[in-house]
Amino acid sequence: MTAARMGPEERAEALAHMATDELDVLVVGGGIVGAGVALDAVSRGLSVGLVEARDFASGTSSRSSKLIHGGLRYLEQKDFELVREALTERGLLLQRIAPHLVRPVPFLYPLRHHLWERAYVGAGVTLYDTLSTSMGTSRGLPHHRHLSRGGALRVFPALRRDALVGAVQYWDAQVDDARYVVMLLRTAATYGARIASRVQAVGFLREGEHVTGARVVDLEGGGEFEIRAKQVVNAAGVWTDDIQEMVGGRGQIHVRASKGIHLVVPRDRIQASSGLILRTEKSVLFVIPWGRHWIIGTTDTAWDLDKAHPAASRTDIDYILDHVNQVLRVPLSRDDVEGVYAGLRPLLSGESDETSKLSREHTVAHPVPGLVLIAGGKYTTYRVMAKDAVDAVAHGLGGGVPKSVTDRVPLVGAEGYAALWNQRHTLARVSGVHVSRIQHLLRRYGSLIHEVMELMRERPDLREPLTGADDYLRAEVVYAVRFEGARHLDDVLSRRTHVSIETWDRGLAVAEEAAELMADTLGWDAEQVAREVEYYRKRIEAERAAQEQDSDHEADAVQHGAPDIVPQARSMSR
Repeated sequence: MTAARMGPEERAEALAHMATDELDVLVVGGGIVGAGVALDAVSRGLSVGLVEARDFASGTSSRSSKLIHGGLRYLEQKDFELVREALTERGLLLQRIAPHLVRPVPFLYPLRHHLWERAYVGAGVTLYDTLSTSMGTSRGLPHHRHLSRGGALRVFPALRRDALVGAVQYWDAQVDDARYVVMLLRTAATYGARIASRVQAVGFLREGEHVTGARVVDLEGGGEFEIRAKQVVNAAGVWTDDIQEMVGGRGQIHVRASKGIHLVVPRDRIQASSGLILRTEKSVLFVIPWGRHWIIGTTDTAWDLDKAHPAASRTDIDYILDHVNQVLRVPLSRDDVEGVYAGLRPLLSGESDETSKLSREHTVAHPVPGLVLIAGGKYTTYRVMAKDAVDAVAHGLGGGVPKSVTDRVPLVGAEGYAALWNQRHTLARVSGVHVSRIQHLLRRYGSLIHEVMELMRERPDLREPLTGADDYLRAEVVYAVRFEGARHLDDVLSRRTHVSIETWDRGLAVAEEAAELMADTLGWDAEQVAREVEYYRKRIEAERAAQEQDSDHEADAVQHGAPDIVPQARSMSR
């Protein structure tokens, strides 16, 4: 089966279809959960449409710690079922669903106390290992191991000797979060789902108390139209409460936003061959290998300001630097920080006022007939969340819908990936592209690498790296537009690639080249190219200025000053 494209033509076709034919299911929200719902529903034989007001994964789903993990810290809260569920999903993603996108990553847990702490932590990671195999899913990862102080320092030489007496090393997995969402959406489209970004739902259609679809605005082409559907699933994340207000629901689900920020620093600033996990007084801090970089995070603070563009403040950045520097031989400074990004966790509200204590489990609700709400959860368990949401849809449709099969549906690019990885040297010889570039492409596109290579055969200039962001090839920009639904410069530099956080200038040097590469497919003239570059520049300048402010309110006020390239309609959802 050939993977579906999500270029401009396919978007237009999807909109035309959604405007004329009643769907079984309309999904509002193009993050990880919405994308998962679209695939689950379409793979059960339902007709599916999905709309997203901004770019796919533009909210929480591109601003995570980029980990696929069971939540080791949830064991302390005795949330064994959540951990077991997440570890089962981790195994499925690593081995069956997305082996091209999800890969193992080791973490070192430094010990500060002799005997009791080793026994305590050792028992925890032993349980972690055990839970990951108890559901019959092969782990796909090594078991944990205990290390002396000397052994730990050989793995992580950057640690201060007095910062540990020994360590435990265990394994989890990581993912390019935004790329995973796009591949998930393309898989749904391959099975027949109609998908469009930059389409904002502004109201629900009603027949009496029954929701029968949504009124939407095409933010790109202009115009408002109706999409009729037997069931609407709202996967709006931190916007969930806003949606409930729009339908007059009493609020069966309450979601609070918790801000987490991450720093990106060059790989050579920290000498180590493993990730690191540290306890803080509020949560945990990760130091995560990320190509030629490290990702360090995260914070956990309540956020009630701009949900579309949460701002990282100087206080946030200093908090992370202060905590990681407590264990590093050579401290990091603000000058070492290449990139910063902030995201919002959609946490189900409990009685506690501390966001770090709120539930990461998810809830499905049917506030009014025809509308399903799904909220909470964590990235790793998106598939289970989607399954539960579509189960509710099936109930609303009166039954007769097959059970979920997504535990056995690989994402596009997975099929044949292992064989192509083994053939990477041959691919390099045949294509004339260095083997390290082939490895990079395989880890981003899997067996869809052939589509990228075909672009390079058509246009040899696309084999060249982007000037000023040479981890990525020019072909990847064109591919993002023709195949992956990118419609604006920020879509490419922030989500299809991660140039915006992986370069010292946050992608400003490469902006014009990238915009010009996008222009042919999207029909931009020189004026639109200049406009895209200018909007991107303003966004980066606003983010940098926000990061000099001391408080959330000050940072939000500064960052709020940068306009969106596509203004939103009357806001109701992401």
